[in-house]
Amino acid sequence: MNRSASHEPLLHAALNGDRDHPATPRTPQTIAAEAAAAVAAGAQVIHFHPFDATGRQTFRAEAVTAAIAEVRAACPGVPISLSTAAEIETDPQRRLSLLAEWTELPDFVSANQGESGIRHVCELLIGRGIRIEAGLLSVDDAMAFVNSGLADRCERVLVEPTATDPDRALADAAAIERVLAEAGIELPQVHHGEGIASWVVNARAIRRGHGIRTGLEDTPVLIDGAQAVGNGELVSVAAGLLAELGN
Repeated sequence: MNRSASHEPLLHAALNGDRDHPATPRTPQTIAAEAAAAVAAGAQVIHFHPFDATGRQTFRAEAVTAAIAEVRAACPGVPISLSTAAEIETDPQRRLSLLAEWTELPDFVSANQGESGIRHVCELLIGRGIRIEAGLLSVDDAMAFVNSGLADRCERVLVEPTATDPDRALADAAAIERVLAEAGIELPQVHHGEGIASWVVNARAIRRGHGIRTGLEDTPVLIDGAQAVGNGELVSVAAGLLAELGN
């Protein structure tokens, strides 16, 4: 039996990715400042991508160490999640080599289940004591995860429909969730979407008792379509949704 969702943190903040927005943080100091703003607004887990000195996302150990150290100093005790996305390093073997060199370790990593070589990534990081958030961007990803045998070794599932059309995003989130239910996978779920669609995905997830994620990686806009000032404002709105719609 997979773990249930009891005592699962409800609100995750995703601070950056490669989002083109004036407040997207890329240095250790700005990542830490945005993390502190998100935590002050109600975030319980902080997710971010480290960047190198040229402003590119990276898995290099020195950049990972610097960013984690700054965020832990600014947000003591708050769990940290990093990305393992193939868009950061497209060569699967190079990605594995870089992840193996990490010296300062996050609490979690997100691992997109549709990517080539992702099982090796999960095995490596589980072996290092890092907990896995299984990223499901599509029904195909969900089916691959069901067939992978990794579920009992993962901490939670990230339901991540990528459609920017709200109706399509809702349908995709429901379809991914249905695959998990039919397979008997009861891992805690955290749902988020892309752009304006992220808000309807969040609202649906809250009504169904799931966790949610927001932040500049997921959306640069608020519920009404206005540009967000930064991560703190996005998390504040998401916290308001939790208070309004949650049980």
